[in-house]
Amino acid sequence: MRYLLFPLRLLYTIYMAAMFLALLLILFPIVLIASIFGKITGGNFILKICRLWTDIQLPLCGIFHRNIYEVSHDTSKQYIFVVNHISYMDIPIMLQAVHNQNFRILGKYEISKVPLFGLFYKYVVVLVDRGSTSKRATSVKHLKSVINKNISVMLCPEGTFNETHKPLKEFYDGAFKIAIETQTPIKPILFLDTYDIFNYNSMFSLTPGRSRAIYLDEVSVEGLTISDTKMLRDKVYKIMEERLIYYKASWIFN
Repeated sequence: MRYLLFPLRLLYTIYMAAMFLALLLILFPIVLIASIFGKITGGNFILKICRLWTDIQLPLCGIFHRNIYEVSHDTSKQYIFVVNHISYMDIPIMLQAVHNQNFRILGKYEISKVPLFGLFYKYVVVLVDRGSTSKRATSVKHLKSVINKNISVMLCPEGTFNETHKPLKEFYDGAFKIAIETQTPIKPILFLDTYDIFNYNSMFSLTPGRSRAIYLDEVSVEGLTISDTKMLRDKVYKIMEERLIYYKASWIFN
């Protein structure tokens, strides 16, 4: 059955790529003009352009997203959003999940070198180059600078794809240290369906379907100090792990 479906998946992948390229070329001149206004003003406008991009492309490709709020979400507040990382589709879904707030994503430096797309990318992402300790430290400074400008940030505390078939990989400390140091509350969001839409096993695993982002309750960091980093990290991990199990995330194998 898998081999019978492969031609359809191939055609769908080509269609998605063609849509991506067409929208990239249409929107690029607007982004080029917006970039003149700098990383903050220009970046916020480019973020809106990228959201528009996903607003157009995803439904036309049969991917329909909705947010589910376990608790009410205050869009006027600033957060450190933390999400699970399971798919190539996570970045476009990030843009759909946080639709009414300015934010920046922590992303890989290498992608900024992609022709044309790199210009979009570097204005909505805080670049991280894991090549050295000093470069990682510079990325942390940039994140804090963004937060100090009243812009939220989004991080994947797992660092890379979760290929364990457990709810989550172990978390790094970075997001939680930054939350404590800047006294910014953490807002966990779960991506339930990106693995099914486009998983890490193959570039030809693309498929249409539903997409859900689950907003969990915020985790306060008020009064915490750096010595509480591990406690905070483990607390957020446990919350996200329990809810992924509750929602029966498809990549979890017993």
